[in-house]
Amino acid sequence: MKTFSISELSSEFDITARSIRFYEDQGLLSPTRQSQQRIFSRQDRARLKLTLRGKRVGFSLSEMRELFELYDTDNADEKHLSRTLYTLQQRQRILTQQQTDLQAVQLELAAAERRCYLELARRKKKKAD
Repeated sequence: MKTFSISELSSEFDITARSIRFYEDQGLLSPTRQSQQRIFSRQDRARLKLTLRGKRVGFSLSEMRELFELYDTDNADEKHLSRTLYTLQQRQRILTQQQTDLQAVQLELAAAERRCYLELARRKKKKAD
């Protein structure tokens, strides 16, 4: 079974070892120990990757922990499942809105870029005349 050191994960994901230890303290990662050294499993690596991705799109660490708990628990109670489902649906709505907003901004930037090119061409032509 492939394992990872904290320095390998730190290098791979371009984050500090302190950040990884923080995610461990928050219950998102569960490395084993050999003396003082942390040994991270493939599951820890996958969770770190998902945590960083979730963070980028706006999930809180508690929301990530909740999702991991749900994934780990086959017998989650109905209240927990309902709360997690609500969190997922909320995040999907927010991401859909952000996606729409990003597309609109990209169109505006493309239009501004075209105007700049046209203005530069106009000025070059004017100089040449």
